[in-house]
Amino acid sequence: MSSLVVNCQASDGVKALLRATRLTLRVFAAHYRKAPLQAGAILIGIVLAVTLLTGVRATNESAIESYGQASELLSGQASHLITPLPGKPLLESLYFELRAQGFHPSLAVLEGTAVDDTQQRRQVTGSDLIAALSAASSSALAPASAGQRAAAAPAKPDMPLKGPLPLAAMLAGEPLVVMSEQKASLLPEPWLTLNDTRLKVMAVDEGYRLGDRLLMDISLAQQLLDKPGQLSYIALFDPPGEGQQRLTSLLDGRGNLIESDQGEAMKALTNSFHLNLTAMSLLAFIVGLFIAYNGVRYSLLKRKRLIIQLQQQGVRRAAIMISLTLELTLLVLLGSLIGFILGLQLSYWLQPMVSVTLEQLYGANILPGRWRWQWLAQASLLTLIAALLACTSLLRELLNQPLAQSSGQLSLQRSSQQAQNRLMILACVLGAIALILMPLSQDYRLTMALLGLVVIAIPLALPYLLRQLIGLLQKISPKGLMSYQVSETRELLAPLSLAMMAMLLALTANIAMNSLVGSFEITLKQWLDARLHAQLYLRPPANQMAEVEKALSDAPEVSGLYKQWLLRSHYQQTPIFLLTRDPYSIEHTTIIKQARPYLWRDFFSTEPETKPLALVSEPFAIKHGKQLGDKIQIAALGETDLTIGAIYYDYGNPYGEVIIPPSLWRKAGLGELPLSLALNLNTDVAKFSQTLKARFDLPDALIYSQEKIKAQAITMFKRTFSITQVLNSLTLMVAAIGLFSACYMLTQARLAPIARLYALGVNRRQLIWLVIGQMLLMVLLTCLVALPTGALLGYLLIHKVTLQAFGWTIAMVWDWLAYLELVGLALVASTLAVAFPLYQQTRRPLVSSLQREVL
Repeated sequence: MSSLVVNCQASDGVKALLRATRLTLRVFAAHYRKAPLQAGAILIGIVLAVTLLTGVRATNESAIESYGQASELLSGQASHLITPLPGKPLLESLYFELRAQGFHPSLAVLEGTAVDDTQQRRQVTGSDLIAALSAASSSALAPASAGQRAAAAPAKPDMPLKGPLPLAAMLAGEPLVVMSEQKASLLPEPWLTLNDTRLKVMAVDEGYRLGDRLLMDISLAQQLLDKPGQLSYIALFDPPGEGQQRLTSLLDGRGNLIESDQGEAMKALTNSFHLNLTAMSLLAFIVGLFIAYNGVRYSLLKRKRLIIQLQQQGVRRAAIMISLTLELTLLVLLGSLIGFILGLQLSYWLQPMVSVTLEQLYGANILPGRWRWQWLAQASLLTLIAALLACTSLLRELLNQPLAQSSGQLSLQRSSQQAQNRLMILACVLGAIALILMPLSQDYRLTMALLGLVVIAIPLALPYLLRQLIGLLQKISPKGLMSYQVSETRELLAPLSLAMMAMLLALTANIAMNSLVGSFEITLKQWLDARLHAQLYLRPPANQMAEVEKALSDAPEVSGLYKQWLLRSHYQQTPIFLLTRDPYSIEHTTIIKQARPYLWRDFFSTEPETKPLALVSEPFAIKHGKQLGDKIQIAALGETDLTIGAIYYDYGNPYGEVIIPPSLWRKAGLGELPLSLALNLNTDVAKFSQTLKARFDLPDALIYSQEKIKAQAITMFKRTFSITQVLNSLTLMVAAIGLFSACYMLTQARLAPIARLYALGVNRRQLIWLVIGQMLLMVLLTCLVALPTGALLGYLLIHKVTLQAFGWTIAMVWDWLAYLELVGLALVASTLAVAFPLYQQTRRPLVSSLQREVL
């Protein structure tokens, strides 16, 4: 009987708690109807945080998924690839023999670059179409079904065709090229001229996953690229298994069998790029959370009287706590949903930027991505946990306050200094951990994690630093209204600290990234000035190289002819470039970072007892942990041991480069014809270029002046950092929005003090300048703190993260103009943030505001 009574009492208690919670929620809903700005400020922070986090994540996931799903066009992923032997072509006769011997499904592929009528270089892929389609799986890679084709809208007469592949026409040798629908829509007409051959364009949907590549039948590609009977590689879709020995004998002296890495090499190469984007999105996420927390904090403080009244009416603390938690959860879910939708749209805008960067820098093709509902769940959960952790102490403080406390005054100043001191101690601890571990870190992932500690520590220290700086100003400020202005600014630290933290983060990130990009651009220009010694560079087609080389060597206008040989190879399963140049170019254009004594004597030595030396690029040495004197073996050179004789600066190739002597190149049989030529002239460069084009029918895309190469290099490497600059700008915009909402709420809360000053004789103009001056003072002091913190962050980005991730040593250059522009932007944002709400409030009768609550 007693247990039944206890159960009944417990049941009644639960019902009473639920009823009280429901009524409390209705009261809070009524409060937000009266003050929608408070809910709006919370939602704005959450929406902005989740938007940037989701946008960058969707972009990164799309790129990484593209590597993992890298497949042969119209077909599936290959298990093995047959590639040419160094210096020898891969003949299509081998492909026919493989299929005759039962090694199918297999696919012959020819890849190359063709120049269109606008002098733009385009990637061309020729494929055995019948073999590709027969090897295709039943997934989305397969062609569209008949029903899907019938449902497609008919193409306009002036647009490229869209529909099923015209296999009969393509196999018959008709001049047809297939492009993705997105790329084909950029063409003014459904025709494309490649290497002086006019081709009809057919557009197919993104399900074919063409990316930026142009697809055609392999016979047409061989004709277009002037490579009759040659292939780039042969893809095998099934492992050789028991036929391994038979396959090896077939390939003897004709091709090289390698296992496909399923996109892992591309993932390894681009990990640092994606980590950079992720770090920027997390930074923007943190800034957004600062804004959201500021809104939550303001809303709770404005409801302090209401919470006391509810407790005085008998509402239990548990019901209020549950109601506040449910309210915050609802706002987080709503804000996350809106931010998720906006984030997918942001990804749609960002993905082309990433695609262009990765394609030009790494040769990676980014395919259209798909979103997942798990991203929304993870973003919502992360935001909710962060919000609850941030608000727990404030909720506990509000619920445990004495019921008899006056609700008209918010006594924040009593505990604000203690909180600022605690935050400063925590910032010092995080900074000390980063300071101790940073010199020990040799991996960019760990360095980025330590950099995250620094990024967290910087805003935590801001309230304490601002309090000290304002305290110094108080001592030197003249008495009167200005003294009151500075003194009250110190009292505004508590309500404005979160907005200032967000602004400091955004300013610090922008200063650091501006320093990185500016320093990189200056370093790259200096390197190019030293690296580009010739006036003209050209890359004739392979079938014309011997003729062009002989003609130039006999031309009286040419005062210097320089050559470069290049080959893609591997070192420890990592793709690299193996190259050599003529002795003059190697000695005079290689910018040495470290070298052994008597380098050039030993490097060019042809004595049999001299061990071959190699020059390796700085990215190669850093990524593989190599130093002077270490031994390396390059796949294209077989078992030949190379000793590292020097490490040289290189900002043009994240894969890594190895330079070997010309004598070793010839001895290894890597090819006699150079890949490119460089010329010094004793005549007008532009006039001689026109003569070359006319004589050998060379397109503009194959002839480069020194200035053209410099411009293209700067453009490409600026694009590498362009998306991070976009994210920095978005982060600064988020911080400005947070500053606006904080100023608007603070101005509303300060109506009574403003009215009191007005009643004491301070006119409206003086009031406006007083409040604006306080905000500008806060922002200026925040910018003053951002100067050393931005410099510190920039130093770590340049000398630790960039060096470890890309292998580039960059001299740090401070850009004062960019910093002053950021300060001006922050001042303009803060002025606009406070001017509108202040003007709106001062237009009302100020005397009536004396009866309002004050902050």
